[in-house]
Amino acid sequence: MGTKLVLALRLVCVALLIGVAFASAQEAKQLELPEPQTDGGRPLMQVLKDRKSLRSYSSRALPPQELSNLLWAACGVNRPDSGKRTAPTARNMQQIDVYVATAEGLYLFDAKAHALNLVLEKDIRAMTGTQSFVAEAPVNLVFVSDHARMGGSSQASKDFYSATDTGFISQNVYLYCASEGLATVVRGLVDRPKLAKEMGLRANQKIILAQSVGYPR
Repeated sequence: MGTKLVLALRLVCVALLIGVAFASAQEAKQLELPEPQTDGGRPLMQVLKDRKSLRSYSSRALPPQELSNLLWAACGVNRPDSGKRTAPTARNMQQIDVYVATAEGLYLFDAKAHALNLVLEKDIRAMTGTQSFVAEAPVNLVFVSDHARMGGSSQASKDFYSATDTGFISQNVYLYCASEGLATVVRGLVDRPKLAKEMGLRANQKIILAQSVGYPR
């Protein structure tokens, strides 16, 4: 076999190995969630009656199916033909991103793919709030408004709609948790500059609120 052919075969093998390694790395960075179960739950009026804030959590992790259902309820795509969500946003800007902090790391929920994209392979739950229980809650959601998606709106409008649209999402989380017997509380006590730096956010990405979710202790 000629030297040039051997060299070419070696280069092909190296390229294939690099491709496999890259694909594996990409897969490791994205965690596909199970298909959300949308045919369960309790009657709405009972759920509203039971909605409450709880600040004591079991260390038990949420199973993948529970996390999938929770995130879909929060702001998942409920109309695939248009990409619209379970929670409204002003002019359908969809500017609110939901970050998910667990013991395994920090993820960004990709509603279109219904998957979690790894942001940090590090447990930063304790940084998502100033209260001690946030480090114990198995899931801490961080709601981040991306002002870059809000066009030429005034700063006052960006702040206002970021707050209202986060409220819709956090209430969806509350209702899902009431339906499924989970504990949750929405939180404003967050060291935003410190957390934003840890999360690697841009200057025009603003942390609005955080919300702890888990099984009640």
